[in-house]
Amino acid sequence: MPLNMSQEVFITCAVTGSGATQDRSPHVPRSPQQIADSAIEAAKAGAAIVHCHVRDPDTGAPARHLDLYREVTERIRDSGTDVVLNLTAGMGGDITFGPVESPLPLSGAGTDMVGASERVAHIAECLPEICTLDCGTMNFAEADYVMTNTPGMLRAMGRMMTDLGVKPEIEAFDTGHLWFAKQLVNEGVLDSPALVQLCMGVPWGAPDDLSTFMAMVSNVPPDWTFSAFGLGRHQMAYAAATVLAGGHVRVGLEDNLWLGKGDLATNAQLVERAAGIVERMGARLMTPQQVRAKLGLSKRAPVAR
Repeated sequence: MPLNMSQEVFITCAVTGSGATQDRSPHVPRSPQQIADSAIEAAKAGAAIVHCHVRDPDTGAPARHLDLYREVTERIRDSGTDVVLNLTAGMGGDITFGPVESPLPLSGAGTDMVGASERVAHIAECLPEICTLDCGTMNFAEADYVMTNTPGMLRAMGRMMTDLGVKPEIEAFDTGHLWFAKQLVNEGVLDSPALVQLCMGVPWGAPDDLSTFMAMVSNVPPDWTFSAFGLGRHQMAYAAATVLAGGHVRVGLEDNLWLGKGDLATNAQLVERAAGIVERMGARLMTPQQVRAKLGLSKRAPVAR
């Protein structure tokens, strides 16, 4: 397969995520102010897009409260720092089963299943330019936890996002997720050309070897836009691989806590390192305005209360 190196590249910073990383690094932001401040620092370091989850400010546990999302959104919007805002819509689809001999009833501690409207409620209120759509169901890394996104749920959420004028970022954890994403476009649920994030090395989705990565890339329609990330120590290697493959870059503390062995990173440091890789490869970093023009995004204020 010939190289199709990107000449212009945008960097997405995944600021905090929903994994149990809050006690593994002091740099993982918890409160809305910390999340917004870290996103702003990442933008100043070269990120054109910031991808935000929210957490309980006291415990750091993943949350999906409207007020937390709204505060993060307003703090970033009011900062005077231009950046494309990407909010997760992946929360509310979590199932944790009971023991293998009695999987039902479900474990209340790890199960959080709500309807499509509730999963998208913060998107409708905050009106980010982009929101994520996890385009499939998969066994996840932790115990008997299943990330659950049924075809009906994805069709409903996708229509809501499209009707809101918010660009879905399709999160593809395996090739079947891309297959279904193309079906959503064919049905008119999602607009074409679509935006895709290739999620590599997330147990138990697509492994992060280059053969699997190129299989994922080959399944992205040529007129779509894709970026990709690898977890942990492979994060920067994937920054280079994605540029070579014709895509864009995602880094951040959601996916990797380390700048190097024994050296915990900040989001800004990860963005700075990725930016250096991109530019030394001969590509140019895109600004938020250039990304909006490329993807057809609209920057709007949150809905007035």
